[in-house]
Amino acid sequence: MTKVAVTSEGPNMQDMVDPRFGRAGGFVVVDPETMEHEYVDNGQSQAMAHGAGIQAAQTIADSGAKVLLTGFVGPKAFEALKAVGIKVIQNLDNMSVEQAVQRYKSGDVQYAQQPNK
Repeated sequence: MTKVAVTSEGPNMQDMVDPRFGRAGGFVVVDPETMEHEYVDNGQSQAMAHGAGIQAAQTIADSGAKVLLTGFVGPKAFEALKAVGIKVIQNLDNMSVEQAVQRYKSGDVQYAQQPNK
């Protein structure tokens, strides 16, 4: 199964989904089959005055994830994610990383066709 990246407020599966994409604290990259995961810090993007979403898209691409689970994605970041072949699922804030992955696994999500911020 495809690895997914989830914007996260912390490094654990029980941490909350960070509703922001470009300025998220980090990303929990999960193999949905095994639920093995690793945390990728997004500190560099958080400190950028501009282009945080584009840098974060590159970070996700480098992690090997092909799907992003998050809350909100702006237009430039959405295009950057699309350019590197990463599908986006939005509006998954107010839940834990693990809950977001379980929702993805159940198929109770829709791939975004446009940014939502």
